Amino acid sequence: MLRDVREYIDRLGIDGHSVAEDHDDDPVLIDAFGKAVDTWRENYPYDERMPREEYDETKYLLQVELLKLQNSISETGSRHVILFEGRDAAGKGGTIKRFMEHLNPRHARTVALAKPSDREAHQWYFQRYVQHLPTAGEMVLFDRSWYNRAGVEQVMGFCSPDQYEQFMHQVPLFEEMLVESGITVTKFWFSVTQAEQRTRFIIRQVDPVRQWKLSPMDLQSLDKWDDYTAAKEAMFLRADNDHAPWITIKSNDKKRARINAMRYFLSRFDYEGKDEKIVGEPDPLIVKRGRDAVGD
Repeated sequence: MLRDVREYIDRLGIDGHSVAEDHDDDPVLIDAFGKAVDTWRENYPYDERMPREEYDETKYLLQVELLKLQNSISETGSRHVILFEGRDAAGKGGTIKRFMEHLNPRHARTVALAKPSDREAHQWYFQRYVQHLPTAGEMVLFDRSWYNRAGVEQVMGFCSPDQYEQFMHQVPLFEEMLVESGITVTKFWFSVTQAEQRTRFIIRQVDPVRQWKLSPMDLQSLDKWDDYTAAKEAMFLRADNDHAPWITIKSNDKKRARINAMRYFLSRFDYEGKDEKIVGEPDPLIVKRGRDAVGD
């Protein structure tokens, strides 16, 4: 599978390629002629990335709003779950990092579960996720979630067709129970185009501090783009409900993706001291309801 990445490098004409840093988390792939590989522009509604200065200022102000919301959550005892799903290398982890950057870790935590143990594999599918749900005054951010079954497990054959169908039948009921019990559920899907995903894989391959991010599963996904697309769209059609809608975020520009994910989440709630001007509304060119994004 690594050969596929190298073949992609050859097709781009990147011989002696390198990575330049726009910022600590915004690497740019440079070809042999010193030109940036601008695959992020593919099918994207903006011609330029969000300027760094604008991003830094907006991110900080929205993080202040997240702290206000967290204080309100602690006082009211409300409970919140945020799911971060999407293509490999779509920027889920970076967005979670910015959500969590200034939050009080006593009342906000990230859950990123490893492969199920033998014991967990024979439990009710949702059981190992239930134990991580929030108690009063908490926010829990899932870096991938129970939707593994609708995505990687289904595409890679890690679950049977019957297990998949059972999951798709149960997941709307499961989420409805969460909402009825007082837990808000926010479901983000971060989308990245095929060429930009491959560029990010190349960056992970050639940049020593990012090589750990390039897993064998990531590389196997290169050959299964259409299968993952079909799985994603089936998930949107069957598990996008009004009580827990899917929200897609175009993430070819990571900075805009992070800002708009924060904006969408904050716009859902009223809390003391909320600055409506800062929170604003998510960009409709970047943020879309899951079922409306089918075929996009």
